[in-house]
Amino acid sequence: MFGINGPEFILLLIIGVLVIGPQRLPEYTQKLANLVKELRRMASGAREQIKEEVGIDIDDVDWKKYDPRQYDPRRIIKEALLDDTKPVSSGAPAAVAAVSGAAAVADSAPKRPERVVERLAPGETAPFDTEAT
Repeated sequence: MFGINGPEFILLLIIGVLVIGPQRLPEYTQKLANLVKELRRMASGAREQIKEEVGIDIDDVDWKKYDPRQYDPRRIIKEALLDDTKPVSSGAPAAVAAVSGAAAVADSAPKRPERVVERLAPGETAPFDTEAT
């Protein structure tokens, strides 16, 4: 609690009793008890209000599901990438069959036109659009 250990807390209580004095001690302990009761009442009221607005019991919520420490990006990506793949037996025939099958599919697919790349002549400046900048 606030970085105070047991012996420090006892020392603070003793100093508080000495400063307050025995005449006012019952009055201050009653005020402290009332403060604790009021805090408990406010906490239970907040719990009831949340329960009414959300419609579920807070005790029934599985908070482990919402813990951000459980989300490891590497694990999520690994599961996403390996989710749809089927295990392939090791060995060259499977790899050769996969490559030849892909080549057969590529041959039967319609051909796309080749992309034409226009290059500038050496020393020629690149086109510049003054309205775009």
